Formats: sequence, C-alpha cells, structure tokens
Amino acid sequence: MTNKVLISVAPVSAADKHIDPKKIAKDVIECAKAGAAMVHLHVREKDGSLTPDLTVLKETVELIRAESDIIIQASTGGISNLTIEERCAPLYYDKVEACSLNVGSTNLGNAVYCNPIPEVKYCIEEIIKTGKTPEIEVFEIGHTHQTTELCKEYNMKMPLLFSVVLGHPGEAPGTPEALMAMVNFIPKDAIWGITHAHRKDFGIIAGALGLGAKTVRIGFEDSDYLDPETRVDTNVPLVEKVVKLLHAMDKEAMTPDEARKMLNM
Repeated sequence: MTNKVLISVAPVSAADKHIDPKKIAKDVIECAKAGAAMVHLHVREKDGSLTPDLTVLKETVELIRAESDIIIQASTGGISNLTIEERCAPLYYDKVEACSLNVGSTNLGNAVYCNPIPEVKYCIEEIIKTGKTPEIEVFEIGHTHQTTELCKEYNMKMPLLFSVVLGHPGEAPGTPEALMAMVNFIPKDAIWGITHAHRKDFGIIAGALGLGAKTVRIGFEDSDYLDPETRVDTNVPLVEKVVKLLHAMDKEAMTPDEARKMLNM
C-alpha cells in the first residue's frame, strides 16, 4: 500500500452549537463514498458542549454504521472542564475502533488545553485496556519526544500513528519549515499524517504528502475552506479535493479495511 493514503474526516466544528446526528451521519456516509476511511468524532451534547454522556455519539454512530464501514475514531480531548476519566468515556463503546491521544498540554489561541502527564498516562492505560488504536496528536516537537519516552514505559500498539497538527495560534505554525521540523522528529518506524488547522488552501497538505504522510485529516473541525475564496457547507467537497490531490500525485485513497490493516486493528 505504498501509494495509498488514509483520509480521515473530522466533520463537526467546535463552534457548532446545533449537533444533529442525522445531518452528521448523512455527511459522513457521503464522505466515505467519496474516499474517507475514518471519521473523527467528539462526544457532544446536542448544544455542542463536550460531555461524557455517549447518547448523541451513539445515535450518530449507529446511523453511520447502518450504511458505512468507515472507521469510527473518538476524541479523548477538547477544551473543557471534563475529568480525564470522563474524557475516556468513549473508549468503552464497542463501535469505537480508534481514538485520539494527546500527550502534553497545548496553547490553543487564548485557551490552554491541559494534558498533565499523570492524566496522559491514565488515558494510555485505558486505551491499552480497551484495545483501541490511538492516533497521537502532536502540536510541537516536545510532544513527539514525550511519546518516545512513554513508549519506554508502556506497551503501545504498533505501528505508532502520529498526526502532525499545524496552524493553531500558540503552537507550531502551518508553514513548510514547521512541517519539516515536526516530521524530522517522528520515529522512523512510525506512521504519520497531517492535520492543518485554520487552513485556507491545501499547500501544507500537499507538502506533507510529498514528504510521505500516510494520513490526511480534513473537515469542519479544522477548516471549511475549499480554497482561499470558497467555503463549503458539507465536508464532501473537502474529501473530494484530497482525493484529486492524491490522484495528481499518483496516489489513492485507502478503503477502511486497508486502513485497518495498515494500523494493525
């Protein structure tokens, strides 16, 4: 699968205050048909607030699963007052196959996304216990180094999957120089991909693919821009544009089962 890339769609903006499971599921199903192999979902109430209550998540996932075998990935993060135990709630839902893992605290604009190391370790222990596949979101080089240190203590599922996250105010910027620096710290035997927050074009995504990214995250959680002049009202055009970019680079989008094989699910 050297020419295959996993497209992950994160379909819901953090600013969305009207969470509609039917609307989200319909969008995700169409994204899967367009080439997405994984969906990244937060556990939210219908007003958009983060919660340990899985009711809305389960409704959304059941609707998706009725028509698609796309990989279900749940977030264990997001800025909130939830405890780490509450943030880990989706790990115990059997239809969740993968999860995000944050290994350090992060500046996100005026907010601080707190991930103290004891809480990181608790999350890792629960991920291992429940058998989920973690995607390690790294916002700076220190997070990547911290992951290598944690691997000395924990028997993490291999291969490791990193998402290089660029573009948040206060963290690594969405520039070619930052991309190169971050990629140079990824362990050579790991799989890595790109998430570009506040993106208005696809230049950094193209650069990451040129450097060997095996995953691309796209979607309203990060940006709804199709190009610098165009914003879209569903996630499908974003997935379609990534597919076109892959084809232009002699690459193809992975199917969900190909992605499961790559990630040793």
